[in-house]
Amino acid sequence: MLIRIGYDIELGVSPPTALIYMLQVHPSRAGDVVGGENITISPPLATDFYRDAFDNQCARVRVPAGVTRVRLRNEAQVFDTGWPDPIDLGAVEHMPDQLPVETLRFLLPSRYCEVDGELLAFAWRNFGQVPKGWSLVQAICDYVHQHLVFDYPSARPTRTALEAWHERRGVCRDFTHLAITLCRCMNLPARYVTGYLGDIGIPPVPYPMDFSAWFEVYLGDRWWSFDARHNKPRIGRIMIAHGRDAADVPITMVFGEHTLERFEVVTEEVVG
Repeated sequence: MLIRIGYDIELGVSPPTALIYMLQVHPSRAGDVVGGENITISPPLATDFYRDAFDNQCARVRVPAGVTRVRLRNEAQVFDTGWPDPIDLGAVEHMPDQLPVETLRFLLPSRYCEVDGELLAFAWRNFGQVPKGWSLVQAICDYVHQHLVFDYPSARPTRTALEAWHERRGVCRDFTHLAITLCRCMNLPARYVTGYLGDIGIPPVPYPMDFSAWFEVYLGDRWWSFDARHNKPRIGRIMIAHGRDAADVPITMVFGEHTLERFEVVTEEVVG
């Protein structure tokens, strides 16, 4: 299966400044991009490419005086198996002293995931008797899926997992932050993922196409994808970046005053 991906994002900026974007397909999927990505910046500006601490592909765009708008566009095709997210009900959960050391940072509190305090007590009270491993992660997904109502108009970039839990509503990032937090409370390494996820294999949803958020949990010897918002295996996930939470993987970040003038995302199966 081929999936067409792309975006058209325009930002009003106050120069001179710089902006960072994480809009390239993650290196783990780079080999599936057919013919490479076609990222353009208007006007053409000096750009520095680098990898961050999580091995995400990043770019810094230097915006000189006189430039008040920056437009980022991309169009590419990505090969995908067309299979739903894999499941392994027997995947082993490791005790913290047996986990690979590189996974330990995904057990700690982070900007949007308050592992200590109220949610820690709640998690052990409600999930402490659930069988460990896949069953435990799925129980957390089931709970978050039922507890939160998807509410696109209520989206805000400052909502934390604890706030989403109390407010009982949010968008995909809020479902993800709450599920990650509950997993970490139960000593399961969990990391935030942002990427493309189109309406492939399901009826189209009545919301504008956007980048999506889901999470991964370390079980056995690998990271596995979970999605508390949809709570079912999905087809066509294409990772852009992963980190401790949304603060580590901003799609764009401008150093200074700015406005979002245009935001369009495409994720669809190539038919024919």
